[in-house]
Amino acid sequence: MATLLLAPALLGGSFPAQAPTPEAAVALQQQGRLPEAESAWKAWLKLHPKDAPAFASLGIVLSREEKYAEAAAAYRKALALDPKLPGVQLNLGLADFKRGDFKAAIEPLKSAVATDPQNLQATALLGLSYYGVGDFPQAIQCLERSSHADPSNRELHRVLAQSCLYAKNYDCALGEFTAILKQDPDSSAAHMLMGEALDGLGKTPEAIAEFEAAAKADPKATEVHFGLGFLYWKMREYEDAAKAFEAELALDPGNAQAMAYLGDIELKRENTEKSLQLLKEAVRLRQDIRIAYLDLGVIYTSQKKNPEALDALRGAEKLDPERPDVHYRLGRLYQLMGDSAEAQKEFARVKELHEKSEEDVARKMSGAKPAP
Repeated sequence: MATLLLAPALLGGSFPAQAPTPEAAVALQQQGRLPEAESAWKAWLKLHPKDAPAFASLGIVLSREEKYAEAAAAYRKALALDPKLPGVQLNLGLADFKRGDFKAAIEPLKSAVATDPQNLQATALLGLSYYGVGDFPQAIQCLERSSHADPSNRELHRVLAQSCLYAKNYDCALGEFTAILKQDPDSSAAHMLMGEALDGLGKTPEAIAEFEAAAKADPKATEVHFGLGFLYWKMREYEDAAKAFEAELALDPGNAQAMAYLGDIELKRENTEKSLQLLKEAVRLRQDIRIAYLDLGVIYTSQKKNPEALDALRGAEKLDPERPDVHYRLGRLYQLMGDSAEAQKEFARVKELHEKSEEDVARKMSGAKPAP
């Protein structure tokens, strides 16, 4: 990280012994006496509120104390006073990044890269910030440069690979994951992510093999068995899917997605009560699992609990209004309720919609996207 330590000779001037001085603040900073250095810089800035380098130095002290929000505020004051102060844009971007505000970090890091395109630290941080806000194409551009300049940095390559995966650039993802697996063939995470990429390419059987390798490498890793179960479920291999979901729940009893898909399998097996129990618990834990609401709507419709069925199906529709199956179910329900006008609207909606491409496992993995 670029630092901005102010030499006393550059600060100029002489001050009474009892007054706060930049020299004293710098000395405390260099001695590692950070709380005292912070107080010294703040005392100086009370008397000299337009001293841009002093605000920058205060930001450095605050960053070293891990007070990143305060550091970012100090850096912004420095830049407001002197936009060309060297090193401050990078320091500001790093402070915003470390406090988890990836959106705020992007602009100062872009400025730092524009000022020094060869600064691979700034480029990597910018790529990670784009990843953090979900702008995966931009993340790829930055991370390709920084990760290729540092082939041994597995974490950068992993985030680049995942950016490719989420951008649906599956060839890029496969290339990166293949390289990662060459370095660490027993990496459960790499096998799992390779499986996600293969599934995105429509190679679901090959994806299953990768998830099985991941489970073998680390049988106690959470999410691996869920991913494997989802892939089996996609292939309509429900017995194998159920075993995988049960294995996931043995490791993580609160995995709502595993509950929901196991509930769907129990519904297909006509074990209505067991299915209902699983589905209700899944929506209690999480309110964003579409299949749970859809299946609850089916069960309540069969039980002639029309108000409950309507609520459940509307919940599924809210999560994804472009899927025709929920509109078909709603149309059937309205028919049973004697509301032919609403039924016809729903059936007309079914005709308008085309089946979406099948969801891929990368989008279903509840813990797939790590923080940068």
